[in-house]
Amino acid sequence: MAVTPDWFPAFFQGSRLLFLPGVAVAAYLLGCFNGAVIVSKYILRDDIRNHGSGNAGLTNFYRTFGGPLTFAVILTDVIKAVLAVLVGVWAFHSAGQEAVLFGKYYAGFFCMLGHVFPWMFRFKGGKAVLSGGTIVTMIDWRVALILWCGFLILAVLTRYVSLGSVYAGAAFPFATWFVFYDPVLTVLALMCGGLVVWGHRTNIRRLLSGKESKFTLHHKRTEEKR
Repeated sequence: MAVTPDWFPAFFQGSRLLFLPGVAVAAYLLGCFNGAVIVSKYILRDDIRNHGSGNAGLTNFYRTFGGPLTFAVILTDVIKAVLAVLVGVWAFHSAGQEAVLFGKYYAGFFCMLGHVFPWMFRFKGGKAVLSGGTIVTMIDWRVALILWCGFLILAVLTRYVSLGSVYAGAAFPFATWFVFYDPVLTVLALMCGGLVVWGHRTNIRRLLSGKESKFTLHHKRTEEKR
């Protein structure tokens, strides 16, 4: 297996190289629209990052506030991920199917980066699980099946959402290699999955020490973060 696939050198010939920074900026800015922060800070007037784990993610939002606005958080994070991937598809569609896949992974990574480190919210965001799950669903159904099935099985059986999330992040590069056998896409998947695992580093420590909170459908307002 070559270090780079056959399509990669030709892809960077000509004007296509100019699309890379544009796609990166557009996808990153879309990723910055963090649903949990927007809903809690501007609708509820109570920043989610001041509660619970201090994380601007769906799980912490549901545990803290619950209610129908949770669906607004979901919708925001799903739509921004869809739009980011479509930007990647649009930018590279004329270069062939392999380039389109690259565009999906490339735009997806920068969207997730924006979600985790949103500049408009002082670079303090979420863990990119929902947006990442949306992105892998748009990339390929086989990759999505591997990640979503593992996530759901672990989350349902153990009630540790973080455990399923860490699995999905860690499995992303392996699933990508298994499906596409493409080193460039695998590196991008490793970067995406690495963001998810890094975002769950405190959860991993709590899982290992037996102090991680289990998910329940009945939310209760958590104490304000000190």
